[in-house]
Amino acid sequence: MILVGFFTWWYGDGWRGQVSQIRGTLARFSDMFSFSLLLKTFFAPFRQTSADATGNDIGSKFRAWGDRMLSRLIGAFMRFFMIIIGGITMLFVLIFSLFRLILWPILLLMPVIGIILAATVGTPWRFF
Repeated sequence: MILVGFFTWWYGDGWRGQVSQIRGTLARFSDMFSFSLLLKTFFAPFRQTSADATGNDIGSKFRAWGDRMLSRLIGAFMRFFMIIIGGITMLFVLIFSLFRLILWPILLLMPVIGIILAATVGTPWRFF
């Protein structure tokens, strides 16, 4: 009776629990990289409190405009690479998670497969 309950849990609630854990992991990684915030603020200045013109002449206004544009370009560059790195990380997490889901039903049978292989093929120390 315990064995039937264990198999029922392993292939039922256990598998659903694995899917739930994977969803949580993907949500945590998505929150950690903040993709939506990075996209919303893509062209926002990068760590610049203010770059206002200090004088009324045209040169200082162009210098302030250039500083703001350079800061926005650096911000876009940094956010772009964070999105790329986050996307690659999410892809690796997704591949690992799919491998984990595929391996979950087989994992229970590994001791049985090991015993069968040891009985039929032999153990490695027999060859020496």
